[in-house]
Amino acid sequence: MTNAEIATYGTTSAGAMVRRIVLRNAHGLSVGVLDYGGVITDVMVPDRAGVAGNVVLGCATIADYQTKSSYFGALLGRYANRIAGAAFTLDGHVFHLPANNGANTLHGGPKIGPTPNFAHRVWTIVDATASAVTLRLVSADGDNGFPGTLTVEVTYRLGDDQAFRIDYTARVEGRPTVLNVSNHTYFNLAGSGSALDHEVIIPAASFLPTDAAQIPTGILQPVAGTPMDFRTAHTPRARIGADFEQLKLAGGYDHCFVLEHEAGALGVAARLTDPVSGRTLTIETTQPAVQFYTGNKLDGTIQGANGALIQAGDGMAFETQHFPDAPNRPHFPSTRLDPGQDFRSTTIWRFGLAP
Repeated sequence: MTNAEIATYGTTSAGAMVRRIVLRNAHGLSVGVLDYGGVITDVMVPDRAGVAGNVVLGCATIADYQTKSSYFGALLGRYANRIAGAAFTLDGHVFHLPANNGANTLHGGPKIGPTPNFAHRVWTIVDATASAVTLRLVSADGDNGFPGTLTVEVTYRLGDDQAFRIDYTARVEGRPTVLNVSNHTYFNLAGSGSALDHEVIIPAASFLPTDAAQIPTGILQPVAGTPMDFRTAHTPRARIGADFEQLKLAGGYDHCFVLEHEAGALGVAARLTDPVSGRTLTIETTQPAVQFYTGNKLDGTIQGANGALIQAGDGMAFETQHFPDAPNRPHFPSTRLDPGQDFRSTTIWRFGLAP
């Protein structure tokens, strides 16, 4: 762990020590990471005046991350997003999962209990340097109902430029499983206030409409002519209150957008610009989709790391991932992982400044 900057962050309610790793590069970019849930606590990025500011939402204490956090900065698994009816069928066998989102499973299962989801477990620090850290989690066969013993490794790495890279790898032993891993960081390039005035581009010609429980209906709906069309830049605020059923069902944007790059190739998932600070962010991924979420359920009851109460729209998440409920939708891209097969995916956050 050469030149790694690691310090004790706190202790969980179960008595486990949580450590924080700080990654830095020569361009003024730094990222704080917890071994608890792989949480990204802060991302410090210079604005157009050269002043660094934190551009992600986070909690103030480990206790808040355990009990109050809305997945701020956390790794999601075994299955990010929703699985309908808290069950799926694989090779003729029905696997039952814990229902923690109405009748459905969200982000792999509950936040508390003997087997919490990936966002609420302490991961093993495999390696750490001044600019990179690799975390590992072993999820046992039957964990929250999912089959197979799964080993996941996630590497966070700062490049020599203004890029932050997330590499996911996974293998399963014993039985096939389904897998959908992601990171749930909420961005606010201004550093405070609402993020709904950022200019956003999502290069997707279709999205997945949902029912009232936010389960995909199974169709791919064109974005053309709807408030879901972010192929040209506009602010979420401009259309979030539109008379459009999908926005009403979710209370804002909380939808999976279908990306159009070649499967497994790195392509743009979103571009953000904050006109005030001048900061920009381009998100690239090898995943087939991105879940765009405007923090609709944030209600001012969570105190952020800066002491302010976090409101809806104060941060926006762009969760690069596979389609929600894919195990129950055979026509969606498969999330099956077999023993002997390697799962790999990459997401890159490229920060910059607007002209």
